[in-house]
Amino acid sequence: MFVRILEKTIANIEDIKQVVRSSGAIGANYIEGNEALSKKDFVFRLKISRKETKETIYWLRLISETNELSNKRAIEKLIQEGSELKKIFSAIIEKSNNLNF
Repeated sequence: MFVRILEKTIANIEDIKQVVRSSGAIGANYIEGNEALSKKDFVFRLKISRKETKETIYWLRLISETNELSNKRAIEKLIQEGSELKKIFSAIIEKSNNLNF
């Protein structure tokens, strides 16, 4: 896991906690959305997943800017994956809002 390579400073420990929380919430809300009983609940959960994805990207960028990382490529890849997830969630939300089910 990426966060294990970071120096254990007070700031990094707090930022790591935030990354772990927000990234975990992405998947948890997606699963909740897939079990939704209504379209409204499905869209709501996916919007939360998208929001948590944006938050995770923020924390990763903050970590990248405040640390001397020997492997910047690893964090850039995580940020890119987050950006792709955000686009996927946005597309699903948009499509769901245009469907009647």
